[in-house]
This record gives sequence, C-alpha cells and structure tokens, in this order.
Amino acid sequence: MLILVIFHCILILSVIWALVPFQEKKLSVLVCESKPMEVFCKCGNDCIKSKSEVLKDFKTIFRACDRCEDVKLKKFKPLTEQMDVKLLDSNFKRCTCGRRHLDVVMAHILKIMMDEGVKTSDSTLRNVCVPLITPAYPLDTVPYLPDNSLVILSEDVDGECANRIVKEVPEVKGVLNGSLSDTVGVKDSGSNPTTYELLDGCDLRCDIVNTPWGVLCLYKYQGEIHIEVPKPSSPKIEGLKKVLSKFDSPSVLDCTCGPGTLGLAALLAGAPRVVFNDVWYPACQMTILNLEINGFPVTTTGNDKGLIATGENFEVYCSDVKDLKDVLSEKFDACLVDVFPGVDDAVFRESVDGICREVVVI
Repeated sequence: MLILVIFHCILILSVIWALVPFQEKKLSVLVCESKPMEVFCKCGNDCIKSKSEVLKDFKTIFRACDRCEDVKLKKFKPLTEQMDVKLLDSNFKRCTCGRRHLDVVMAHILKIMMDEGVKTSDSTLRNVCVPLITPAYPLDTVPYLPDNSLVILSEDVDGECANRIVKEVPEVKGVLNGSLSDTVGVKDSGSNPTTYELLDGCDLRCDIVNTPWGVLCLYKYQGEIHIEVPKPSSPKIEGLKKVLSKFDSPSVLDCTCGPGTLGLAALLAGAPRVVFNDVWYPACQMTILNLEINGFPVTTTGNDKGLIATGENFEVYCSDVKDLKDVLSEKFDACLVDVFPGVDDAVFRESVDGICREVVVI
C-alpha cells in the first residue's frame, strides 16, 4: 500500500510537470562515548544545514523571479524534435538569479544520457529519471532549480554517465541507480537490506514536513532510506495526532522509526518520553541527525547495536523489534508501527504488546 501511495505522489508531481507548459567521512556521527555528537556529510561538503537555515527561504528557493524565462517543452515529444540539443550546457536558459526551469535541467540530463548511449535519440522528457529536489516540500508548480538542489534516480544510468551529469549539470548533486519500485531499507530482521547505488556525487536530501506542532526538517541519504514525498497534510502525522490525543502526557515507542519522522513529531507535540528504534542502522543514524537538527541535542554511546544515543527525554535503539521486551523495562502509552509494503505487521504488534498500552499501525 505504501509503495502505491509513493507511486501516486510521484505520478502527481510528474503530471504537474507535464501539464504546466514550460518539475570515507561517514554521516559521521563522530561517535565519542558519552559526548555530544558531531555530524559530517559523507561527501565531505557542507550539505547539512541548520533547521533555521533550511527554513529561511524554502518557500521562495524554487520560485521563479521576475527575470526567469518560461520554457515550453513538450514532455511526450522527442527532445531532439523540439530543439538543437547541442545548445544544452550549464548556462542554457540560466537566469541571472542562478536558477533554471526543471524542464531545462531534465533536458540537459537527457542530452548527456543520449551522448553516453544510455538513452536513444527519440527519448522524451517523460522518461529521463526520477527527480528528487532538496529541500523538498509540497509544490503547486514546476520549480526553478538552484545549484545542488536535485538528486536523480535512474535504472539506466551508469558510472561514466553519472560522472558527467554531476560535473556538467550544476543543479544535480547526486545520481542514484535503482528503481522507484524498490523499497529501500530493511523490511524486517530476516531480510537483506535494499539500497540504491550512489554512482556519483552526494545523495543527502532534506524533506520539510508540516505537523500540527511545527515544521520538521528530515535529512536522508536517499540511497539508504525509502522515498517519501512531503504532502500538505500527512496521513501518518494525522494518525499520530489521533493517538496522542487519547493521553494527557503520552510516552511513545516508535519501534520502526526510519529517519525519525513520527517520534520527532511526538517530541514536538510535547511527549515527555519517546524511544526510537529501527533494525536498520543507517535509519538510526538519520534519526540521530534529525533529532539534532530539529533542536533535540543528542549524546551518542559509541554502539552500533542496542542503545546508540540518548537525549533529555528520548533514547535511540538499533534492535530487532522482537528484542525490545528484554531491553525496555518500562510500559509505554503508545507504540507506533509503520512497516514496509508486504510485511506482516502482526509480528511487530505481538513483539511490543506487553510493553505498550496501545499499539497503533500507522
């Protein structure tokens, strides 16, 4: 069900794009036992911005200025029948404000793909790749992109092509190889992880998520964390709101936390105690980073299993959900279960049944 929702969201964005005439340093948790963490992007660049910096101009970052040129390219007609693709370079249709229409950026990417033999000369803009903007938030029109604001996902691209795209298309910060139909991450403790391959650049993105209690900035290495499209109103957040309203001062166990969305929203809502858990360590790393970014200082433990981080009123675990009963001695008011498509949530519900007053499948 979740993958269908994601596909529908991507398709809606694509339809908007089509109809508007013209859309190793590790994440280094520098783990020093019992000391506040420091974070660095894998790529070594200054990709991780503070929440205030991200939110400062996010509503206008993709908006056309008065000088930005409208672009009229047809999405279902071969690009080579609409223009001389030899004209496409980093300055083609670039406004003095430094941004380019998404269609132009996609055309530039397609031109390189055709040069490299990844796409044929009759290819259209509709089948170039999946564009994932950053920071991402609900848009009502096709964006005009500044530099380093796009990660692309493609099943067709190879390493040489990816290298050219990152070097020659300034808006693209990273290129991933994979299919949108694959759910990235670990479904359960008995499954092998599914990831997208980062071919070149950096795949760190930020999603901006609205909640009734404030805005969240959620960072993700998109090759390791499943894609979710920010919506004006999130059904998962609405489900959380209903759960929290049943208790005066709820303690919350987010047992499949991913990058931390629901548990962070619970903290924003004033929950006095939140425990995050995920079996996928990269997801736990993202949770730790997102706690810090959203104003909840973190101390790491130096572990990559079990208890890996703590804060004033939260803890982060990397454990199999079936082991939580042996790890957590307290009883929580609410347990949040948010599983991947095709995964039976019964195992998760049964695993936490004795330590939670109410188990909610989000």
